Amino acid sequence: MQFPERDELNQLVHDILGEAKSQGAAHAEAGVSISAGLSTTVRMGEVETIEHNRDKGLAVTVYLEGKDGMHKGNASTSDLSASAIRETVKAACNIARFTSPDQCAGLAPDNLMASNIPDLDLYHPWNISPEQSIELARECEQAALEMDARIDNSDGATLSSHEGYRAYGNSHGFLGAYPSTRHGLSCVVIAKDGESMERDYWYSSTRDAQEMENPIKTGRKAGERTLKRLNAQHLTTRQCPVIYSADIASSLLGHFIGGIRGGALYRKSTFLLDSLGEPVFPEFIQLEEQPHLVKAMGSAPFDSDGVVTQRHHIVRDGRVESYVLDAYSACQLGMQTTGNAGGVHNLTIQPGQDDLAGLVKQMNTGLLITELMGQGINMVTGDYSRGAASFWVENGEIQYPVHELTVAGNLKEMFKQIVAVGNDVDLRGNTRTGSILLENMAIAGD
Repeated sequence: MQFPERDELNQLVHDILGEAKSQGAAHAEAGVSISAGLSTTVRMGEVETIEHNRDKGLAVTVYLEGKDGMHKGNASTSDLSASAIRETVKAACNIARFTSPDQCAGLAPDNLMASNIPDLDLYHPWNISPEQSIELARECEQAALEMDARIDNSDGATLSSHEGYRAYGNSHGFLGAYPSTRHGLSCVVIAKDGESMERDYWYSSTRDAQEMENPIKTGRKAGERTLKRLNAQHLTTRQCPVIYSADIASSLLGHFIGGIRGGALYRKSTFLLDSLGEPVFPEFIQLEEQPHLVKAMGSAPFDSDGVVTQRHHIVRDGRVESYVLDAYSACQLGMQTTGNAGGVHNLTIQPGQDDLAGLVKQMNTGLLITELMGQGINMVTGDYSRGAASFWVENGEIQYPVHELTVAGNLKEMFKQIVAVGNDVDLRGNTRTGSILLENMAIAGD
């Protein structure tokens, strides 16, 4: 899909905003999107599913003047006709008339709108046929199954390709739009050795299909990870150092971002309340947002409020330098938006000198966590408890896989316990981090 409708979609935003004004809205914002994709799953060599999708929709938010602030209402529809626009705007206005006035409701400040929208090279359409997608998924799964006779089953290999176009505008006169793509290939296999049965996975995800990992390599990684988990042992309850592998270390940083997000701050429902300027991490930790990286998975030229995104430090020398705010939460806190309506963009922690093997040697004895389960996190207190699949390490070498254990602590203490960040940076998502070594955590086992 080459988005021949892009001019029409941009015009639709203008039409929606014009309709909102004609129906009495003091301010309004609107988004129109269209997307298409293909997803193919092969299991044990046979085609399990082929899914084509094509979606479109619009959403409008209106603000009506009130004595004590703005009344806000929003509505959405998948019908892009002129009559549907009128009815959707009408619905939003009707909703607004029943909402309480809010002094912080409204658009982000006019002077913060993105004025120049850079080309971040996010759009790389892939004209792949269902037949080709089947072949690539089959090749990936077969590579895993052929690795070892103990790999005797599969949850399937899935190839997906998605492209979309979104236009956003508001009554400040701002209109921003850009297309983007996302392509991926994943594989999940099952291995059995005697009474031991384990499953694991691997995946590749990129903006440009030409940069995806080779299907055979993806399948073999899935197979290798599964085989390593066979014949897992139990571990007694203890305290020890812990490494979060790069592909799950992003969850730690995600909890931190959740703790300094504007909504949690103004509601006073976070363990990081009043943390601005405070040392939350060791001094060597540098954490920043890099929204304009070319081809990166989290890149965006503007946020969901139309505010320009900018590279900036969130943590400098271990201290919280910036909260994560959209226009509404910034108003509630008496601050200025940080351009984070909709989330952060390419959250990046500065890596150290060692790869994962180097961190394992540095840890010497402890636990290498490769998978987390459950959501035992209290964002008000910071208390943390999650199930984990892992490997026990002694003398700087992996000894055996471990299962049926829980890692626990408090996020505030865990952040301070970070000893090192690896250079094995995972670039497949919105958070770019290497493996993270923590000095000490509680391990609940047998």
